[in-house]
Amino acid sequence: MRKSISLLLPILSLCTILQAQPDRWQQRVKYRMDIDMDVKSNRFTGKQTIDYWNNSPDTLKVLYYHLYWNAFQPGSMMDARSLELGKTVINGRNDWDGRVRDRISKLQPEEIGYQKVKSLKMNGRPQQFTEHETILKVVPDKPVPPRSKVTLDMVFEAQVPVQIRRSGRDNAEGVRLSMAQWYPKLAEYDYEGWHPTPYIAREFYGVWGDFEVNIKIDRDYVIGGTGYLQNPQEIGHGYESKGMVVKRPAGDKLTWKFVAPNVHDFVWAADPQYTHVSRTVRDGMVLHAFYKISDEHLKKQYAGMSPMMKQRISEAKFIADYRAEWENVLNLTERALPYIDKHFGKYPYKQYSFIQGGDGGMEYPMATLLKGAGEGVTIHEWMHSWYQMILGTNESLHSWMDEGFTSYAESRVANHLSGGKNKFPHKGAFDSYMRLAKSEYNEPLTTHSDQYNSNMAYSTNAYSKGEVFMEQLGYIVGASVRDRILLAYFNRWQYKHPNPADFIRVAEDVSGLQLDWYRTFFVNTTKTIDYAIDSLWEEKGKTNIRLRNKGNIPMPIDLELYFKDGSRELAYVPQYLMFGAKDNEEPEVKRTVGEPWKWTHPLYTITIDRKLTDLRSAEIDPGQRMADMERKNNKIELNW
Repeated sequence: MRKSISLLLPILSLCTILQAQPDRWQQRVKYRMDIDMDVKSNRFTGKQTIDYWNNSPDTLKVLYYHLYWNAFQPGSMMDARSLELGKTVINGRNDWDGRVRDRISKLQPEEIGYQKVKSLKMNGRPQQFTEHETILKVVPDKPVPPRSKVTLDMVFEAQVPVQIRRSGRDNAEGVRLSMAQWYPKLAEYDYEGWHPTPYIAREFYGVWGDFEVNIKIDRDYVIGGTGYLQNPQEIGHGYESKGMVVKRPAGDKLTWKFVAPNVHDFVWAADPQYTHVSRTVRDGMVLHAFYKISDEHLKKQYAGMSPMMKQRISEAKFIADYRAEWENVLNLTERALPYIDKHFGKYPYKQYSFIQGGDGGMEYPMATLLKGAGEGVTIHEWMHSWYQMILGTNESLHSWMDEGFTSYAESRVANHLSGGKNKFPHKGAFDSYMRLAKSEYNEPLTTHSDQYNSNMAYSTNAYSKGEVFMEQLGYIVGASVRDRILLAYFNRWQYKHPNPADFIRVAEDVSGLQLDWYRTFFVNTTKTIDYAIDSLWEEKGKTNIRLRNKGNIPMPIDLELYFKDGSRELAYVPQYLMFGAKDNEEPEVKRTVGEPWKWTHPLYTITIDRKLTDLRSAEIDPGQRMADMERKNNKIELNW
């Protein structure tokens, strides 16, 4: 009865949110999994039952599962891709992912990862299946009709790989088990069809559903992860309520019972030396942290650092800083939460866990795996809860909507935590994007995440250009309007897998402007922006300022004017394709609004009701929120 009640309340609140969503069907799952972990052999056996609702209008003649850990075998697609990209040297560095490199090719049989499906039944009938490395293909004996439910029962076993990418055992800090992508996971089927994306490098896409996961493991291990623990009185390890008497059952192992409503994945990590601390922050929401500080492993990490880094920090300070980050992680995130709730939407779940593990930082529902708890990576991975765990964009196709929007939010949250000291916290992203745009490696944002010709182009596009997209949107529609767009997007598209067009529709609805041209130029192409002040002259006591579009992306223009008498004015040129204009972001400053600039015309003249000799300077986009490739031609200064 207790389990039923604990599941019911979160589901009811989430259903209320879902009722306000746009009408797009979603597949639905309910996982029930029991696993028995052998920490000595690093293997486990599992039983999985999935209730699968085909809410689509289509008859499904095939089903697909992900078997992620099969990537950690010599000769796998992940191995081959890493080795191939490593042949390219960019700025003196091999272009492979530095965490993968050639490590998979060197794995021994006891170090590899695998997931082996032993049997599969649908509605009690045995099914035939074929393994294609990290994808399992099932052709059911009876197709799954539209708007119907089937039950899939599976028996499987797995070996935990040596930690290489995200998941695995015995990572650099000595964490025993980082259990990400650990179970056979049903692939997503949406309005575009099936998405059986092989595990080569990038991110993940999953079906919304509810999870019941029972993990049997040695009794001294501490687990942190997705979901709400249902039997804290039997487990303890910091989960028990204050004053609760922990009554562990007899035996060498404990069974941890978790439930997680309305998520699209489930992660956990375990170590016998984890420190577990928690804090209730608002509305009963609990923040958890799980970490271990091993001087032995941290000294090994320090030994592998470059001489330049060792000159900047001593071994003792490196270890002390690492410890301080983890001890401060709950203070950091508690301070950040009110700002995040206000500007990006209220976090809907009742807990979140920051867990030491993995190979850097990787996000999952209700949890993240962190190699270290520095402010940047901690906030970044947490913000993925908004732009991936709750919205659930297809990261393989639209990585910039996940990583880029998250990076944008990270920059703003970090600046808030610093007291707003940075007047333009997105400068690093703009600089990074413009370096790529000027290089031979540039590719459009529409490139599939696994199919970029270089890791450098993927990383810059997904993180930096995606961040630029969002900040530049604020330039186009106004920063305050952009902030309203973000909240509307979060509230309307929760649990719906939005795509770029969905986001643009929200932006148009909130701003009252047409914006699809922005997506077409900035997302679908590698075209760039370059506006210049061409010339100035006076006619009949008025100043004419001629602007030139030297690039190939049209944009509205903010022009700032300073005069010899110390006064300041603004001139604004709407982009014709907007079919409207943004409001004056500085209403206390006089603004002249010109006629819309048609993108087919390279030249445009705006007239100011002041004499030319009154003018001291004119500058396009003084806030540098537009990703203009050549800023030197944006400003002219007059020395009369």
